[in-house]
Amino acid sequence: MTEPRIYLRSIHLERFGRFHDTVVGPFGDRMNIVLGANEAGKTTVASFVGGVLFGWEEARGNRNTYKPEGAERAGSLLFARSAGADANASAREDEETFVLSRARNADGLQGDAFLVEDIDKDTYRTMFSLNSDELRSLRNTTDTTAKLLTAGSGTGSSPAHALAHVNERLAAFTSRAASAEQSIPQLLARRNALRAEQQSAAGVADAYRAQDRELHELEPERASMGERVEEANRVIEALTMAKSSLAALDAERDKLKGDIARLAKSEEEAANNYELHERSCGRRLARLTASDERALRDRLENLATRQSRQAHAVEVARANYTSSVAVYEALQETADDEADRRSERSKRRIQVAFCVVIPAVLFLLGVPLFIEGRARGALSYMAIGFLLSVFAALMATGGFAMLFRPNKEEGARKARFDDAHWVMIQDKKKLEACQAEEGSVAAQVREALDEEGLGEAQGSVRQARALLDEAREARQAMALCRQRQQAAAARRADAEHRLQEIASERAAALQRAGLSPESGVGDVEEELERRVRQRSGLIEALESMNQRAGELAAVLAQAETERDFDRIKIEVQEVTTRLEETRTDFARLLLAKHMLEAAIATWESKRQPEVYLRASRLLSLMTEGRWTRVSLTREGTLEVADALGRTRQPVHLSLGTCQQLYLALRIALLTCADNVGRAIPILADDILVNFDEQRRLGAARALVELSEQRQVILFTCHEGVARALKKAAKQSGRPATVINL
Repeated sequence: MTEPRIYLRSIHLERFGRFHDTVVGPFGDRMNIVLGANEAGKTTVASFVGGVLFGWEEARGNRNTYKPEGAERAGSLLFARSAGADANASAREDEETFVLSRARNADGLQGDAFLVEDIDKDTYRTMFSLNSDELRSLRNTTDTTAKLLTAGSGTGSSPAHALAHVNERLAAFTSRAASAEQSIPQLLARRNALRAEQQSAAGVADAYRAQDRELHELEPERASMGERVEEANRVIEALTMAKSSLAALDAERDKLKGDIARLAKSEEEAANNYELHERSCGRRLARLTASDERALRDRLENLATRQSRQAHAVEVARANYTSSVAVYEALQETADDEADRRSERSKRRIQVAFCVVIPAVLFLLGVPLFIEGRARGALSYMAIGFLLSVFAALMATGGFAMLFRPNKEEGARKARFDDAHWVMIQDKKKLEACQAEEGSVAAQVREALDEEGLGEAQGSVRQARALLDEAREARQAMALCRQRQQAAAARRADAEHRLQEIASERAAALQRAGLSPESGVGDVEEELERRVRQRSGLIEALESMNQRAGELAAVLAQAETERDFDRIKIEVQEVTTRLEETRTDFARLLLAKHMLEAAIATWESKRQPEVYLRASRLLSLMTEGRWTRVSLTREGTLEVADALGRTRQPVHLSLGTCQQLYLALRIALLTCADNVGRAIPILADDILVNFDEQRRLGAARALVELSEQRQVILFTCHEGVARALKKAAKQSGRPATVINL
């Protein structure tokens, strides 16, 4: 049973690149193969592990940082403590686990951070991260030996090369060649030459110094005079602007005063017209609102309707009364007594004729005929006589009945006359009532119109409507007058406000020109002429000073070309400072040389022999015994030897052999550095793709051998590489764990 160790169990990519909430694993504690096609995300997963452990890569140039759009990178690594090779499945399920997670770089590493306390980011990249880019870079570099030495030392650079660089720097500091400007001998010679030149220039410098002093004393005066000229120019400019501004402002002010007077008059006229229109229709009607007018018109409409109905009722009553009077008068005309009497007498005569005369005549005729017939025995005469007598008796009886019968027509005529008289009386009463009601309605209409301020209508609704129409027109005219008044008032207020602004602008312009607010255009012109004369004198004085300053500057410029004393003095100080800094750097390089020599000696005596010994065995395993030994010469260069003892520099090897040598050195270093990053897996990204089949199998055996000490996770898209690793692991008795991505 092997000793338990901590290994990477699974990878949880919450948000990283194209992965979202993805788990890769579980991994075994020894050899692991992650097999996936191109662009399946193998390199992304390998980068994720380093990002969780030591922080996410920030954006630099075109480097892929795997940052998802609109989200932060996040994820975790699950570690487990193995139970040993002989543990059963249930024991593996009960393994002790550890978690490392990271979201933002600012939050740092979360979880069981003790797992990475024995390793830093540079060591991880140098020792634990193997990728095909490192192997491919050997093809293009001219310093192949340096990269191989780096692989064998576990550092970012070769100590031998660092020592050689230090020696080159030390030689440059002690060189006497003319090209070595920063060497100590050259700096000493330069300083001595400058000191001699400084002594010879001291006499000339005194004369130039006096002229320089005069120039420096003249500068404040020139500056002061220039300021006075600038001030004069400013004042003249202000006066010129004030002159033009005052002329424009005064003209505008005069125009505004005329406008204000005109607008005030217009405002007064509008107010007077308003009052006239208001008086024309009355204050009450003039102040009616639209809603009040509508309500009043509705009331007038109701009154007109009521009045019209009542007038119609009067007309109907009058028509009825007129009709009844006509009927009564007609009946009266037919009821003349004399005519009635004459008619009655005529009727009586006729009745008497029928009742007396005719029956008597008929009787006188019938009786004789009856007697004659009886006498003669003539029945016809008797019958005729009898019939005549009987007819006469019947007529007499009917006549007397008619004569003494009551006069029904006279009763009916009288009844009709009484009815017509009653109807006439009733129609008259109704007419009088309607007329009284009409008067009451008229009084109510008049009262209502008076209440509404329409007394001028004299109770006429039509006239009231006309008054309302006139009032509406008056109100419209009043509104127009009010608008004109308000517009005139607003324009007058704007003009008055502008007058105030003109006064402020005028005062400000005069203040900028340095004049009193009461000054006029004439005062400005007078002050402007005075200032122009003053400026002319200042310009003449300034030109004189400038001429003298130019002469002094020319002399001093000539002195500058002759290398003045002060400049030489400064150069002496600069050379002295550089000399002191160079001596300090020289001392530091000597100390670094001694420290490097001591470190190289310690490495060569302790770890280097073991590393190169293991690298030799691994290289022999990968090359099938063709190359058997890797060593470091006294000059610090790397060399390899074949089975016959022939040595060769790495630059003379093939690319494949150089890559195998590089891999052997890295694996040898990892097996020797057993106290560094014990929990961290070895991540290899397609490092065997350029090897032939036999050497690929040898390299796979070396990686499987490494997995006995450290967990190895190899990413590949090649089935041949996976088969070689599985075969090597099977031969070792510990099958590899295969994970398809």
